[in-house]
Amino acid sequence: MNTRHVDAIAKAVLYEGYMLYPYRPSSVKNQQRFNFGVLYPRSYAEAQSGSDRWDLQTECLVVGSDNTKVEVNARFLKLIERSVARFADPSAEPEQAPGPHFLTEVERPWQEATECEVTVPKMKLSSLAVKAVELPFEFGAKEEIEPLSNGSGETTGIITRRQRSVCGTVEVSAVTLRPNLFRLRIRVTNRTLLDLYNENVTEVMREVALMSSLVSAHALVGVEDGELVSLLEPPEEFEQEAAACENLGVWPVLVGQPGQRDTMLASPIILYDYPQIAHESPGDLFDGAEIDEILTLRIMTMTDDEKREMRDSDERARKMLERTESLPMEHLAKLHGTLRDLHAVDEKAS
Repeated sequence: MNTRHVDAIAKAVLYEGYMLYPYRPSSVKNQQRFNFGVLYPRSYAEAQSGSDRWDLQTECLVVGSDNTKVEVNARFLKLIERSVARFADPSAEPEQAPGPHFLTEVERPWQEATECEVTVPKMKLSSLAVKAVELPFEFGAKEEIEPLSNGSGETTGIITRRQRSVCGTVEVSAVTLRPNLFRLRIRVTNRTLLDLYNENVTEVMREVALMSSLVSAHALVGVEDGELVSLLEPPEEFEQEAAACENLGVWPVLVGQPGQRDTMLASPIILYDYPQIAHESPGDLFDGAEIDEILTLRIMTMTDDEKREMRDSDERARKMLERTESLPMEHLAKLHGTLRDLHAVDEKAS
């Protein structure tokens, strides 16, 4: 699959809502994150009376032949629970038992993320129309401990990062609708087991479920020796078949250079065909619904204490702050507005 022109869009979808302005753990906006494309463990999702999903499904049309091949990439974030404990006595050793000289201050926990990808190898549409392919996957639990040090090299605390295991399946199938026209179906499911220890599922339970969820889940579909059909603007001859495609939790759009029909992105965020990242955008701001200039100026007007919290909260937030503070004035000016797609005026028509 040629993803050279689509990786930026896919990455933007992956991290949409990862953190929001004012980019600090103490802000209300960041108390409940990861609202897009979350596939929870099934037991949790079903306990929410259908308001949350444990699977996604995308269907799209492919014009091709028995030799047409498709490739599928399922992508999502796996969350990392990070906690920080600082030693009241910098000379204390981490292995010491708690005592009056080993008091710790546990800072606000935070959820980082790592990227996961499951690739279904190229398969002929004709084979998928005979038998579906189901690919199970699992990403295991993990724990890392990192010492915190001050400028003198003394250990001042410990950072602990914990991941829970997640598992699921990616299923790909096809149906021959008429000669040279196929409907392709992709399902991604979260099959992680999660025991609901409390019948009254609360926000605390949501935080537990998130650690076993597929976050920002989406799928990329590539076609070889065939063409994908836009579901937003299908050709008249395919309108009926396009309307019958059933998409749950995501919507597929054509991606790449305008006119290309070999790659689709099934996104949990509403997009149009051939979405693009503006050339003037300085980098990730994790909020595609906001204007880059506004967010950039707001970051620049933060107080020193607010910037310190942002810098200490997350590696991605730190890089965003450093990038914003180092932007040259000419780049800031470009964020103010850009004219695109200018056309000559037809005086007769006017």
